[in-house]
Amino acid sequence: MTMKIPGKELWSYFGYGLGQCFSFGLVGSFINFFYTDVLGISALAASTIFLIARAWDAVHDPFIASIMDTMNSRFGKFRHFMLIAPLLITAMTLASFYNIDAATSTKIIYAGVTYILWGTLYAISDIPFWSMSSVMSSEPRERTKAVTAAVLGVNAGIASANIFFPKLAEFFAPHSSDHGYFLAVLVMVIIGMLLMINGFINVKERVPPSAEKVTIRDTFRNLRQNKSLFFVLAAFFFCVLHNIANGIYVYFFIYNMHDGGLQAVIGIIGIVAALACLLAPVLTKRYQKRTLFIVLCLLDIFVRVILWFTGYQNLTVLFVLLGLSALFVMMSNLFTAAMIVDTIEYAEYHSGKRCAAITFSGQTFTGKMSVAVGGGLIGIYLTAIGYVPQAASQTESVLNGLFFGISLLPAVGSLIRIGFIWFFDFTEDKHADVRRLLEQRRTESTRPDQDGMIEDDSEPAYLR
Repeated sequence: MTMKIPGKELWSYFGYGLGQCFSFGLVGSFINFFYTDVLGISALAASTIFLIARAWDAVHDPFIASIMDTMNSRFGKFRHFMLIAPLLITAMTLASFYNIDAATSTKIIYAGVTYILWGTLYAISDIPFWSMSSVMSSEPRERTKAVTAAVLGVNAGIASANIFFPKLAEFFAPHSSDHGYFLAVLVMVIIGMLLMINGFINVKERVPPSAEKVTIRDTFRNLRQNKSLFFVLAAFFFCVLHNIANGIYVYFFIYNMHDGGLQAVIGIIGIVAALACLLAPVLTKRYQKRTLFIVLCLLDIFVRVILWFTGYQNLTVLFVLLGLSALFVMMSNLFTAAMIVDTIEYAEYHSGKRCAAITFSGQTFTGKMSVAVGGGLIGIYLTAIGYVPQAASQTESVLNGLFFGISLLPAVGSLIRIGFIWFFDFTEDKHADVRRLLEQRRTESTRPDQDGMIEDDSEPAYLR
């Protein structure tokens, strides 16, 4: 089978990510505000829910992924999960934004249960979605196209939630007691479900699974062998400070700018930045992904420092600088996803088993952890600066704290990200070596060693 991915398939893969991340964008950007200002629970209670959910994710994400790596069906290794996931995500997202009429303690329990279930079921979609990028093709350039389509869809989905949800909620608000949240969510998740089902229909798997049966024990052994993966995941996690900024935007626009509708501009910025990510395959032809990641983080720091000293009085300057920052962060995350795909072969070389799902469970868990820890820290941060929920106005110190949260705080995150990716050394040349050696294993009949691995005199020193 040819390893070239057709354009229609790339667009369908993009569409699945778009539809899936309507839900992710709604939860990531609005669930904290829904809990505090609609459901009526405290910011501290919301933060506690987020942290408990992430502790649970640490258990179930890798376990779900390990099961996925051991399974095959007539649809392939991961594709069948993309059929059932749309219904599960749609149902749990609606449940998460339902404003129950109950005592505060009951509301906290309801919010906790629905949020934790949402995260659990989201993994059944997100892990196979990202794992598909490793089996749609084995060619690095085609994979970069797939990852670009995935990242473009994910960020466009999140951006769309920021653009359309506030408008939909405003439209439905006169007819509801929850500021129009539930009906607005209903419209978006139904559209998202249809996009996801279309993605399932058109996306194909081309890279064959391991010839030997993979067990759950094999998947965890594979993960332990993947040393390069952990530096990428650490860099990915420290988008947590950017996620705090994303959650603070709604407060910043309401209280600093006196116009909550400006939140939609952030969504438009996200879509424009996502379109600019189409340049990624061109850039990776000339530069290493690691180098591009470091440069983008440095640019993000530079832009945010300028934003802090410029202030937010000029709307045009504010949104131009926020737009540049969004572009740099989005593209850096695209390259982290591409580097994660490359590490699958690194682990396969050492363990002898191909386990894509367990690898991408690391990305899924880290992404959810980053968003949820960010969400949890939002409540702590708001409390620390003296924010008063549902107040008509805030003090000057709170306003300054909100601006700091969307400007300089994420710059600290970019600096930390550079520190972790600095130690990632599994570059494109090394990946090419590993692919060559894996191909030799598949095509040559050589004697296995005592561990079932194949001896190869051409093995580079850094792989021994």
